[in-house]
Amino acid sequence: MKRILITGGAGFIGSHLCERLLKEGNEVICLDNYFTGAKKNIVHLLDNPYFELVRHDITMPYFIEVDEIYNLACPASPVHYQYNPIKTIKTSVMGAINMLGLAKRVKAKILQASTSEVYGDPEIHPQPEYYWGNVNPIGPRSCYDEGKRCAETLFMDYHIQNKVNIKIVRIFNTYGPNMNPNDGRVVSNFIVQALSGEDLTIFGDGTQTRSFQYVDDLVEGMIRMMHTPDEFIGPVNLGNQNEFTMLELAENIIDLTGSSSGIIFKSLPKDDPKQRQPDTTKAKANLNNWEPKIQLREGLARTIEYFQATLLTNGRQKIRINA
Repeated sequence: MKRILITGGAGFIGSHLCERLLKEGNEVICLDNYFTGAKKNIVHLLDNPYFELVRHDITMPYFIEVDEIYNLACPASPVHYQYNPIKTIKTSVMGAINMLGLAKRVKAKILQASTSEVYGDPEIHPQPEYYWGNVNPIGPRSCYDEGKRCAETLFMDYHIQNKVNIKIVRIFNTYGPNMNPNDGRVVSNFIVQALSGEDLTIFGDGTQTRSFQYVDDLVEGMIRMMHTPDEFIGPVNLGNQNEFTMLELAENIIDLTGSSSGIIFKSLPKDDPKQRQPDTTKAKANLNNWEPKIQLREGLARTIEYFQATLLTNGRQKIRINA
């Protein structure tokens, strides 16, 4: 049994990681300040004697004895990370310093949940890990993009200078149960609009692309990355290589929900990437042939069921899912 600390453990991805690591027989300490995380995501774990929930902000130091650290704490959707951009970059930078300092003191292995946003609006497609990116350092998304880039720098410097055992993964668009319906991400936006009978809002002309990975596939990749040999530190892209336009995503969700919603178009936000697709060659080669197993329509059906069951059933008729 390992003692594992997960920062941002009550968030969308963190809650799934907590559950998975508990099932594997570990002791899990979930750290969250609930800025975007929610206690409801992990309340079903509270009866487990090997699960501990701590309310804490990682911009402040935290002291504990652990074997592994997964550093996920940071708002990840534009609506949330732009709400308080200074707080966002402090979470990425000061949070990384505090967690790396903890890992150094207790000799814990630490994994940084970085992001595909480090590539910005990419000029190389798909994006390999060696690509340095095309990021606006003073734009509306910079607090998140540059905060995560700086966190990667800190991880590398702590590894080189202080011999901290690090791992870095770059997470591409991920979706699934426990998403916040108001987080502003495209999958949750479209599902909520479809289930509510509202028109789906596409920003831009709908030709911009993303790749979408189901959360279970991401969690599997993160755990495999943590278990790689010490000399392999990454960064490694974790995402689904299947690329879809925003229009294709909207049409899939309308079809799966059986909704009568239409589609409306609005202007594209500043610095919004036109393409986003991971090159996962490195992940397949180093993570025991890891690749996403759950494809888009199956994952969307599961996610729609979650929103129906937990968020949108009050006073609304259930919609049949055309899986």
